[in-house]
Amino acid sequence: MTGMSSAEFAALHRGPRPLLLPNAWDHASAAALVAAGFRAVGTTSLGVAAAAGLPDGTGATRAETLTLARRLSGLECLLTVDIEAGFGLPPEELAELVAELAGLGAVGVNLEDGLGDVGRQRELIAAARTSGLFVNARTDTHWLGAADADREALSRCESYVDAGADGVFVPGLTDERVIASLVAAVGVPVNVLYSPAGPGYERLAELGVARLSCGSLLFRAALDAAVATAHAIAAGNHPGADAVSYEEVAARAARQDGPR
Repeated sequence: MTGMSSAEFAALHRGPRPLLLPNAWDHASAAALVAAGFRAVGTTSLGVAAAAGLPDGTGATRAETLTLARRLSGLECLLTVDIEAGFGLPPEELAELVAELAGLGAVGVNLEDGLGDVGRQRELIAAARTSGLFVNARTDTHWLGAADADREALSRCESYVDAGADGVFVPGLTDERVIASLVAAVGVPVNVLYSPAGPGYERLAELGVARLSCGSLLFRAALDAAVATAHAIAAGNHPGADAVSYEEVAARAARQDGPR
């Protein structure tokens, strides 16, 4: 990711269509996405945590997240890193973490609030901004069932933008009217999470959404596919004829030229 720019990443949020951001959990998944033509790739905290046998969203995967960013540093993509709620770090230590990620070539971070104190979250956002990365400020109003979630999401997003967030993210938001209102109100790129229950890609583009994240979906789909393939073999079927070859996966790993 040498020479990759947070400005280039920011520009992808202002194109004619939303940035479709796939989320990787290890080098192999990220390399496959880059090979498939995705210019920007995010990480998924659930995938990173589950792959390490750790709980998600508890601040337990700081080391694993840094290790993954280091492993992805040789890929030709714009990498944004999910840092949960900052791993429980105070603002000054969070600034150091984000600086370390910037040094590894990351161009953005995703920072969630877990519906915690707004004032503390503003401090964390300001700290994360000091390295010049694109800070995507996530609020969990709709995932955690906040009272009057639509109004609370708008209030928090406006406050986070005021604190320096470059974009805002409201996972679980699927109502078209609320999405359009949020886009009109905040003045920065709005990110939503793909949901089968929500608007499709083209409709989200019409609503003004700037970024559509896959979250943990690719990781969960990969787990489902692995189990289904094993069951199919046990049933006497012959799956896998169209799977990516051993040689191609090995070649992608060999092309990794950054520190590991």
